[in-house]
Amino acid sequence: MIAPLDAILWIPLVAVPVLALVTDYRLGAALNVFASFLTLAAGISLLFVERVRTDVFIIDDFNIYLVTLTAFVGFTTSIFSATYISHELEIGRLTPAFLRFYHALYQAMIGAMNVALVANNTGLLWVGVEVATLSTVMMVGIYRTPEAVEAAWKYFILGSVGIALAFFGTILVYLVAQPVLGEGLSAMAWDKLVEKGTALDPKLLSLAFVFLLVGYGTKVGLAPFHAWLPDAHAEGPTPISAVLSGLLLNVALYALLRFKIVLATNPETLDVGAIMIALGLISLVFASFMLYRRRDIKRLFAYSSIEHMGIMTFAFGMGGPLANFAGLLHMTMHSLTKSAIFFAVGHIAQVKGTQRIADIRGLSTTHPVLAVGLTFGVLAIAGLPPFGVFLSEFMLVSSTFARQPIYAIILVFGLIIAFGALILRLQSVVFGEAKGPIGKVKASYIPLFVHLAFVLIAGLWLPEPVVRWFRAVAAQLG
Repeated sequence: MIAPLDAILWIPLVAVPVLALVTDYRLGAALNVFASFLTLAAGISLLFVERVRTDVFIIDDFNIYLVTLTAFVGFTTSIFSATYISHELEIGRLTPAFLRFYHALYQAMIGAMNVALVANNTGLLWVGVEVATLSTVMMVGIYRTPEAVEAAWKYFILGSVGIALAFFGTILVYLVAQPVLGEGLSAMAWDKLVEKGTALDPKLLSLAFVFLLVGYGTKVGLAPFHAWLPDAHAEGPTPISAVLSGLLLNVALYALLRFKIVLATNPETLDVGAIMIALGLISLVFASFMLYRRRDIKRLFAYSSIEHMGIMTFAFGMGGPLANFAGLLHMTMHSLTKSAIFFAVGHIAQVKGTQRIADIRGLSTTHPVLAVGLTFGVLAIAGLPPFGVFLSEFMLVSSTFARQPIYAIILVFGLIIAFGALILRLQSVVFGEAKGPIGKVKASYIPLFVHLAFVLIAGLWLPEPVVRWFRAVAAQLG
């Protein structure tokens, strides 16, 4: 019987060439869903097997949490995608030939993110993030419009610069570790680096983190390294926007947090927490104001992703049991909520034939079910109770007020500004006199409401095993 760790790596790897050869798009979509389901089953089964540790792979509380989340969102997005792309094919935006590569690249992206998450090797993590980036670059440009190609090139160029800086930072970490851990894989293993952190050269380790912060921070979408993100969301297929916001940004932040754990073991290194606090607050406030100037609904929620990645970065920069717990919960809630919102936006773009906010009016009249889904999604991501995002933000604000009131004021200010922008846009889209085409929703509503149900349940009740899980990871983060 294949081990769960092997399964989450091999299932996407086998699915890639199979899906590339399948010419029937319906069969390709079904196989994509099936492969994603098998990966989810393997990810969940990791919870019930013994922990794995080699110089190449590691399974601990932190990455089990993210592998499970990634596999779940990947599965639900594949269901949405299977019903969404048939409409894109009907209207001629995609061709059957492109769909073969779309499904293959989807599995390549999921597989690469899994590799990055379970890697106990700084170099393998870098490879996983790079492959996931290249996969999404090609998917962003799959419509082959001038705007889509431009967005893909911008993503490729900025992403390549970022990943090159991250590569240089990874090399520096190896050079720091080599005198202490010796040559070979052990000098690149996360657990070994943490174990021997106090013996590492603090100055060179600090320099390495600067390169890693800029490199992986570009992938996280933190300001001022965010320029690729709004274009990639706006011009790529909506399922890819859901995966970008819900998953890939998390993986890049995960990489930064792994390095943060290493630096935290050495008191002579630079203050990583202070840097993350500054970048987090800058991203939050900047994105909150930018929300008011968006005219494209997908760009609007792209900037919302920048805002929330800033919140998470701030939470992990503050550190401590409560702030880390809030950051982990917020990461989960944002992944579920933002992917649900992009599912709703995908429905809207198909029925209205546009992404321009000015041309979308009166959804509550023309598409009441869609209006309910979008409304709940926006209220959740805006931080209103009883949704899970409110719980994570409340915990973070409470922890920050107790420790650093000035930071808490800036945090609350950014949250209020973003709240006003999102509610303003929600009113204009959902209410008023109906405007534009009145098409029929063809994609599945199920993923949208499943995600929102989980977000609502999390805001009302967190199961004790989940609480213990988050506490264990929060302690690991320090």
